[in-house]
Amino acid sequence: MNESRADSLFGIVGSVFYVSRMISSQKERDFSNSNYNDIKRVYSIWVCMNMPENSLEHIHLVKDSIVNFHAWKGKMDLINIVMIGLAEELPKHEEKYELHRLLGALLSQDLTVNEKLDIIGNEYAIPIEKDFREDVSIMCNLSQKIKETGIETGIEMGKREMIMKMYNKGYTAAQIADVAEMDEEQIKDIIKNSELLTV
Repeated sequence: MNESRADSLFGIVGSVFYVSRMISSQKERDFSNSNYNDIKRVYSIWVCMNMPENSLEHIHLVKDSIVNFHAWKGKMDLINIVMIGLAEELPKHEEKYELHRLLGALLSQDLTVNEKLDIIGNEYAIPIEKDFREDVSIMCNLSQKIKETGIETGIEMGKREMIMKMYNKGYTAAQIADVAEMDEEQIKDIIKNSELLTV
């Protein structure tokens, strides 16, 4: 997920909303009436892909004493949000970025199964058993399918733009169909749908 998408859909506000729901959903399940001391601590971990840089942040409640200090009763550690930002490029193997390199390798759309397993097994000493190897292979196939779908969608969008540019310059549907190597009816449908969207 790119930065603008992560910020607009989730970001801190979205994650705060989510953990607040996790807290409030405990009412009458984990605590009842005003027994707030029975509320269980909650954690929410967000992994955002394709960020400008690797980052790791813990968002939690803090208390600022403005006038004097009072030791209020109650737990301050109920809400815990962990935001993990993964840069597009896999970081070098160093202690600071151990988590980012492991997650980045595992979720990468560019690395092969063997490259992922090499990083996971050799750099992190994680035993590579048959089931684990199969799971990583499934993840790779899924990532590749997502990538291919994105490329195909991009090609389709580019073709639609070309069709509309030709149409706006006065080319007939038959002429556009000949250049785009598509059926004339398909061209007419694309033009019709585009005109409906711009109305």
